[in-house]
Amino acid sequence: MAGDAFWDDQEAAQKVIAESNGLKNWILPYREIDRGLCDIEDLFPEAESIGDVELVQELLLSLDDLEKRLADLEVRKMLGGELDDKDCYLEVNAGAGGTESCDWAEMLSRMYQRYATRKGWKVELVDRLEGDVAGVKSVTFRFSGPFAYGYCKSEKGVHRLVRISPFDSNARRHTSFVSVDVTPIIEAVRVEVRTEDIKVDTYRASGAGGQHVNKTDSAVRITHLPTGIVVSCQSERSQIQNRETCMQMLRSKLYEREVLARQEKLSQMGGEKREISWGSQIRNYVFQPYTLVKDTRTKVEVGNITAVMDGEIDEFVQTYLKMFG
Repeated sequence: MAGDAFWDDQEAAQKVIAESNGLKNWILPYREIDRGLCDIEDLFPEAESIGDVELVQELLLSLDDLEKRLADLEVRKMLGGELDDKDCYLEVNAGAGGTESCDWAEMLSRMYQRYATRKGWKVELVDRLEGDVAGVKSVTFRFSGPFAYGYCKSEKGVHRLVRISPFDSNARRHTSFVSVDVTPIIEAVRVEVRTEDIKVDTYRASGAGGQHVNKTDSAVRITHLPTGIVVSCQSERSQIQNRETCMQMLRSKLYEREVLARQEKLSQMGGEKREISWGSQIRNYVFQPYTLVKDTRTKVEVGNITAVMDGEIDEFVQTYLKMFG
């Protein structure tokens, strides 16, 4: 990279940089863990010998942290799929359940935002369609960070909520469903999309209202007629920019379909898509009469539902990756 002719071939240069960054994603965390362990090995005997209880406790906490980071690195070792190291789009769509389902979609979107933040990823809002009364009908994020797709692919499927609805004056228990879709982002993907195969709709992007209300049809929705894939974007200021983002999303989705068809391993590349209704869920979230989150594929159960909704879903993700890769 320090050579004078490195940037003469931009495409080749980008490939080298991408390869370098990929190697750094392995080497740097390993070196940090190794360095941290050496420090603890040096300090711990001395802290014990002088009876420094506070330092001993601090070192033990550091050791726990190193163990978690090592476990994360071991899980990452399983992310060797063709698309696992890519950034991704994560879409949350309300299903059966009306207003309750829209509220559930917003709760899940918040959970994933917090999960991405915990991972240190960059989070961008691509599209958001508000619910009629509360919550959202759909929301799309772009997560940018190491192995974003590899981690998030475990979330692809239907998520079921059971709780006493705050929208029911009789305080009855309701069941709601939301689907989550995850698509890897392939920047330089070469997928042919014929003009006659797409339907483009423009509409007014949702805004803050008042003087900030949008006055132009800048939001774009593209439907790929042969596959039925629908993508939409309203995050950019201009219709042209939103259309470009939509086309990138569409090409990424089509490329993912090609990869899945070629490898014939749907379960390993993010799970199978199902109807957003009863019996098709990959995970159940029960708020009443008890609190429990249970993954129907891995059988992992977590009783602290508050922590899960705050983005602590590593146990579900890591177990899925260990079982299905």
